[in-house]
Order: sequence, then C-alpha cells, then structure tokens
Amino acid sequence: MLPDRPDYPSLFGDFRWPVPDRFNIGVAVADTWAAREPGRVALYDFTEEKPRSLTFAALSQQSNRLAHVLVAAGVSPGDRVAILLPQSFETAIAHAAIYKAGAIAVPLAVLFGVEALSFRLGHCGARAVITDAGGAARIAALRQSLPELQAVFVTGNDIPAGATGFEAAMAGKPSGFDAIDTGPDDPAMMIYTSGTTGPPKGALHGHRVLLGHLPGVQMHHEFLPQEGDRLWTPADWAWAGGLLNVLLPGLYFGVPVVAARTTKFTPQWALDVMERAGVANAFLPPTALKMLKTVPDPRARRALALRTIGSGGESLGRETFVWAREQLGVTINEFYGQTECNLVLGSCATLGVTRPGAIGLPTPGHVVDVIDADGNPAPDGVPGQIAVRRPDPVMFLGYWKNEAATAAKFIGDWMTTGDQGVRDPDGYVHFFGRDDDVITSSGYRIGPGEVEDCLIGHPAIALAAAVGKPDPVRTEIVKAYVVLKPGHSPGKALEDEIRLWVRERLSAHEYPREIAFVDDMPLTTTGKVIRRVFRDRAIAEAREAAGTG
Repeated sequence: MLPDRPDYPSLFGDFRWPVPDRFNIGVAVADTWAAREPGRVALYDFTEEKPRSLTFAALSQQSNRLAHVLVAAGVSPGDRVAILLPQSFETAIAHAAIYKAGAIAVPLAVLFGVEALSFRLGHCGARAVITDAGGAARIAALRQSLPELQAVFVTGNDIPAGATGFEAAMAGKPSGFDAIDTGPDDPAMMIYTSGTTGPPKGALHGHRVLLGHLPGVQMHHEFLPQEGDRLWTPADWAWAGGLLNVLLPGLYFGVPVVAARTTKFTPQWALDVMERAGVANAFLPPTALKMLKTVPDPRARRALALRTIGSGGESLGRETFVWAREQLGVTINEFYGQTECNLVLGSCATLGVTRPGAIGLPTPGHVVDVIDADGNPAPDGVPGQIAVRRPDPVMFLGYWKNEAATAAKFIGDWMTTGDQGVRDPDGYVHFFGRDDDVITSSGYRIGPGEVEDCLIGHPAIALAAAVGKPDPVRTEIVKAYVVLKPGHSPGKALEDEIRLWVRERLSAHEYPREIAFVDDMPLTTTGKVIRRVFRDRAIAEAREAAGTG
C-alpha cells in the first residue's frame, strides 16, 4: 500500500494494515472490554447537572438485548436500521446492536427536518428506526410514504401510537447474543454526505472502517489512550467525524466517551461541558473553535483538563491554530477526510508533524496526493485536487444505489475529493477549497479558506464566509459575509478597515471588494459553513445589477 514515488513522506515507514479475516464493530466496541473489565466506564452523560455513567458490561448486555429485538422485528443481515438520536447511551447501544445483528446502521442528524428525513429513509429503504419522541413525531408524518419501514423504536416514556418503547422492547430479552460473523468488507454503516454540493449520497462502509481510523485518531490525540483520557466532541454522532473520530474509536480503546446535548452550540456551553466532564481529548470542528475565540481568556477562567485537541471538517487556518496554542495551551492537530474516506491526512505535535495553515501529512496506511485532471501528481506548490489511492482501509464500498456516482468519484485508482489543495516541498498538504468554492479573479485562483481565516483574525469578526461574485471585468470578485462580535456595529468605516486588514495580510487580489454584514452563518449539521447560500445570493445580486435577473 506504499506509493511508487520514493520521496513520498511517511510517518511510520513501511506501515502495513493488520486487518483480520473476521471483524465485527459491535463486538469490538462493546463485548471485548465487557469480557476484560466489565465495570470499566464506557460512556458518561453530562447533559444534566448530575452526570450518569454506562459500563461496558451494561453496553454489551443492552446491545445484545436490542439485537434480539431487531431480529424479532424482521431485521435481517444487510437491512438498514436508521438511528435518529442525539448524543446518548441509547445511540451507542443502537450502533453496537445493529452491527452485531449484521444490519447496516444509518445515522441521521437530529436537526434534520421532515424533507431531509423523507429522502434519506426512503432512499436507503430503512427497515427500522431508533429515535426519540421528537424524531418519532417527524417520522409519523412520513410513515405512509415509507413502505419498507416496519418498526419504530422510541426512547423515553412518551411513546406515540404505532411505535414501540425502546426500553420495554428490550425487557426480558436475553443478555447474550451470537453476533453475525462478519468480515471487514461486509457492509456496516451508511453515512450520508452533507449535501453541500448536491443531493446527499449514501456512502456505504464496511466493518474495516473502524480499524482504518485507529492510527489517525491516535495521532491527533497524541497516542491515545493514556491515563486520564476522556473523549468529547460537540459534533453530532451521526456525522462521520463524531462517529468514527470519537464514539467508536473511544469505545474500542476503552477511553470513556462523554455525551452532552444542547439545542444550540455556544462557546460558553462547550467550555462548561469540558470543565465539568474533565475532558482531556476534544474533537472541535473549526467553526466551534472560531466561536470559542469570542470568549476572553478561556483557560484563565476555566479549570480545563485538555491534553489534546483534534480538528477537521473544514479549513482551520493559521489564526485559529495560533490562538488555541496561546489561549488553550494545546497545539491543535488538524486532520482531513471525507465521508467517503475519512482521516487520511493528519498532524501530531509530539512527532513534530504540525504546521500552521497546513493539514499535515498522510496518516499511516494511506496514500494521499495532490493530482491534476489526468490523475498525475501535481508539482509542489501547484494547486490540484486532493486524492486518495485505493485500496484504502477507510475507503467507502460505494454509493448506495448509485453506481454512476461511485465510478465518477475515481480517476484510475485515485478517489477524488473535489477539494483543491497544494503540497509543499516537505509533503504537507494545504487545503485550498472545494472545486466549486475556489474563486477565480483576474486570472488568480483564490481559496476561500485563507480569506476567511484572515477575516476572523480581525478583532471585530466572529465568523466569515468568502465567495466569488460574478464580475464582468475580473470574472469574479471576492465578496465576504461576516458576523460581528458583540459590541461592534456595521458601517462603511469598518468595511474599509476590514478590506485593508486582508489586503495587508494576504495580497491585493485576495481582499474582499464587497463586504456584507449578516446576523448569523448558515451551517450544515456537521458545522461547515454552507457557502452555497452566499454564493447563490452573490450570483443573484450580480444578475440583478446586470439586468439579467
């Protein structure tokens, strides 16, 4: 699995993947530790004032009972079972049970509305759904349009008509279960893409996907597990980052995973959770970290136990990297991946693999490069598309019911990402932006991430999005949409100040020629800025100005 190029950077030399012939995620994350240390804590829930804990023995037994429930409900190996739950014990139990039953877990974000749920549940042909009262109410409105959906299991005490109580269904079921004997390439989960560039697609993964994540997780958490480690992320466990970077690896390594729920992320809430739960290892998406920057002196005001912070999902940027090192006392280890092939680039400060503004190097076992349109490695410093070479242990098996899209994802053996990047002479990959996000202005290709990173370095700006607005002279101009910090008001003087701020720090062709102040930033359920919203707005403005709207 090593590349042909002799100069290809490697962190661990001739790394080889020890993938066994038989492997089941459910057994690995629940039963192994239950047999070894049954009283070991698997999860803590810090949602309420009084925290709760779940041992591996309880996780194993309850997931076994739920596996019996699923089989009795007609779920067979290969059937899809959707999980529409927030961070909770029940979410972990559901995942382990589905894998043990040989079914395919379909995690769905709790923020999804009726239309988003209708598409995904209908597209995957879910046989059963495990949800809470809020999710059950949304699904009830769809039930007639989902003929393959046979059972809805609802947690809590508010069980609507036509659904079955989660706890009641497991009562009296055996605490043991003979897990389906699965291989590493047998389907285990289907995670839908975020849909930022088109309709969501169901990326199907095999049981090996967890094994493939382990070295990368250990890298960006500085060789986890260590004494006192405790994992948390504000990201929904339905997202690949929350599920495969935190929940499942944490359970595999026997590191307690913290669950916490809120109706809306705020930096104060995040700091409170990390302080109360004694979080040592946090996965904080870049947007969450940028929001934390609005809190003055967080380390001085909070008794934080942070040992490591990993970040990924979008570009982190130099400004936030430096801020975290100064204000949180932790060097952020950035990483990169996609729903289809996650955690393939990464950093590890302990190994000296860290560079402000860069994602890092290929993590062990992955071949990653920047390629041109023909699939050839691009020269150092020349923008191209970030790509991952197959076979790869975390690479998806394919898109559900979409062979054409699966084939189009590849150029030869390179799985393309749609993300533009550059590789520096030391092999570090720098994220440039998605193909459709890159701004072309006066012949220059401008990555929006770098502009946004510079913008949020301004003392008045909390969040920012940069897009290309059509321009008859320059092809496009950079237009910035910014959310201001409390205490700052929009105005022409501030606009001029922001333009000069970017121009002096980047270049004359990268500064935003237009700036719009907005009250909030549209985000996906995974915390990424939906630039498409602003790009469409900018295009409409340009057409209106040209009289072609």
